[in-house]
Amino acid sequence: MTALDGIRILDLSRVLAGPWCTQALADLGADVIKVERPGSGDDTRSWGPPFLKDAQGRDTHEAAYYLGTNRNKRSLTCDIARPEGQALIRELVPHCDVFIENFKVGDMARYGLDYASLKALNPRLVYCSVTGFGQTGPYRERAGYDYAVQGIGGLMSITGERDDLGGGPQKVGVAVADLFTGMYSALAIVAALRHAERTGEGQAIDMALLDTQVSMLANLGANYLVSGKVPGRAGNAHQNIVPYQVFEVAPAADGTKDHVIIAVGNDGQFAKFCEVAGRPDLASDPRFARNQDRVRNRAVLVPILEEVMRTRPKAQWLAALEAAKVPCGAINNIAEVFADPHVRERGMVTEWDHPLAGALHLVSSPMKLSGTPVRTELPPPLLGQHTDAVLHELLGWSDGRIAALRQQGVL
Repeated sequence: MTALDGIRILDLSRVLAGPWCTQALADLGADVIKVERPGSGDDTRSWGPPFLKDAQGRDTHEAAYYLGTNRNKRSLTCDIARPEGQALIRELVPHCDVFIENFKVGDMARYGLDYASLKALNPRLVYCSVTGFGQTGPYRERAGYDYAVQGIGGLMSITGERDDLGGGPQKVGVAVADLFTGMYSALAIVAALRHAERTGEGQAIDMALLDTQVSMLANLGANYLVSGKVPGRAGNAHQNIVPYQVFEVAPAADGTKDHVIIAVGNDGQFAKFCEVAGRPDLASDPRFARNQDRVRNRAVLVPILEEVMRTRPKAQWLAALEAAKVPCGAINNIAEVFADPHVRERGMVTEWDHPLAGALHLVSSPMKLSGTPVRTELPPPLLGQHTDAVLHELLGWSDGRIAALRQQGVL
């Protein structure tokens, strides 16, 4: 049995925030029915290259983007812009515990698929709307995309190299506003399901990328609200801890620049770091003894450490620092990540037998539960692959009725 065994989710979301949410819930055992447009499906099915290649090395119709966000789901095709499609969704709702969508504000009401309409069909329904800016507020009708939200929500103002070192606004390498919103949405849904179990009452969940991005400003948001000082970009340094940044070390064997991460989190670790670096005097220097002193005297301390760090190659630094229990790390490219023995031992890559490509490797769920392990089922390889099965199973539809709607383009 899985943690969410028996929970059924009708998923009308697409691209990333919503599908990331439902993928996590599907990992935990929920039966996620992914509703896709007939003929094209989720936009991300075509967001490539790279595309999955078949046994002959030819591109298939499945983009890697789609495959990475839709494991453990079932695919049902339905055109919700058609009255017949809307009627089908309403017929499915009483058989589901959760409904999730990420359409523009007002679209679901026009289709008769808003919370008030569906609550009348299923009072226990947990209804989650994911939008860029939420259901209220002056921006509610704007289209909200991760890139724009990273800017509007302040993340790009604190990401990138310092301005005095030639830096400028920089987005994060993955769509973190979408991903964070997906994870917060999953948490909110689980909480609402718990409430429904106890009371028999469903509820609406209003999730916004901008809200999530503002919350994820974390300590820097708190820094501003407490001090009134606007944080700027600090490159690879930490705003509140020193030394906590990337340092250049001696060149690699081929002569290229090399780097390590030093992440000293407290004064004891700083003392150990100074011993390894051959500069124990720095730990007793009143300018650097406490973290607050090191932060205030960052401009003095960091150049000293930069000079020391360039005296040894990366491998020597990492071995010595790890032995001394000083937090540190290499900066791996993606290939190095998946070749890392610890990543491999932790099972962070799953292999499937894909009907189009044979062996398929994708990133695994990071959740490891001792009693209710996560599911590991292939993302639906075919658009609408489970349409017939879902309609037979939940609604008892005949093959003829399904065929008629498919011929009309509803399915």
